[in-house]
Amino acid sequence: MTNIPVTTWSLEQTAPTDLLPAAAPDGEVRIARSEVPSPEFSRFLYASVGGDIRWIDRLGWTYAQWQEHLDRPGVETWVAYDRGTPAGYVELDPQDDGVVEIAYFGLIPAFRGRRIGGHLLSYGTARAWDLADRRPGAAQTKRVWLHTCSLDGEHAMDNYLRRGFKLFDTKVEEQAEVAAPGPWPGAYRA
Repeated sequence: MTNIPVTTWSLEQTAPTDLLPAAAPDGEVRIARSEVPSPEFSRFLYASVGGDIRWIDRLGWTYAQWQEHLDRPGVETWVAYDRGTPAGYVELDPQDDGVVEIAYFGLIPAFRGRRIGGHLLSYGTARAWDLADRRPGAAQTKRVWLHTCSLDGEHAMDNYLRRGFKLFDTKVEEQAEVAAPGPWPGAYRA
């Protein structure tokens, strides 16, 4: 198995005023919270968005692991729909002391390049900032952070920077090179 260098960048916002929203895309794009935890739907989003960019860490999760994760207090999934079809998602994962991680964000490949990503990231980041409003007793958000890597989409870093995220850490590590799994086996042709 071959190893490849992978650069991981960590970015953050430390105030709601850091957010620089993107304009809404043309067409009938709406964003809604997936309020009923659904392992099937969350796995579909994860595999469909990350299949071509080597998201593999959750592919082996059981149904029970997905359910346990989704049932954690404050975990939220916000889904972008283009004319009723899921186009991408943002998963928010609250941590201690008013910190919220954008754990996953991305678009299904067919919806990339249509200005949906900037809008979805803007909306998801705003929901990270107001997460405590939906969780009585939770600490107000003081910091929103995320990470991206050199395996992610070519426009990911630019989108984060354009939304007002600031780089705070960079790491380069060797990782085993894996084939992009696609949303199901054999989905991508070489």
